[in-house]
Amino acid sequence: MAVSVTRGSEKGTVASSHRKLLTSDNGNERVEPNRIWGEKCSKSDIVINQGPTAPLPSGIPTYTVEIMNMCVSGCDISKIHLRCGWFSSARLINPKLFKRLRYNDCLVNDGRPLINGATISFQYANTFLYPLSVSSVVCV
Repeated sequence: MAVSVTRGSEKGTVASSHRKLLTSDNGNERVEPNRIWGEKCSKSDIVINQGPTAPLPSGIPTYTVEIMNMCVSGCDISKIHLRCGWFSSARLINPKLFKRLRYNDCLVNDGRPLINGATISFQYANTFLYPLSVSSVVCV
């Protein structure tokens, strides 16, 4: 991952492919992103990427999903719930990795902590891509 530094009027930013992190005026010290006082992590620390992959032999499109813990303070995150609509798949997904609990509520990693820097990935098959977004997390 390439990181570049851009100087703004007061604070610099370190840009990456998924978010921008603040740096201090001298450019050497990282500054925590905006968080509620005392909060170790937030929903924005979970990054979701998904894209098309080769279709099933039956022709049903497939998609690969990556769910990453990108917490800058080194935190582990558990009970990751995603907004997922009526998510379903023609390809079996290990329910310990990802499962729909009810409409618009999917659970990642069976609720267990996703350690800092870790990625969970799986493939699903459906005629369209499901929009997935983080609805809630618990900082460990």
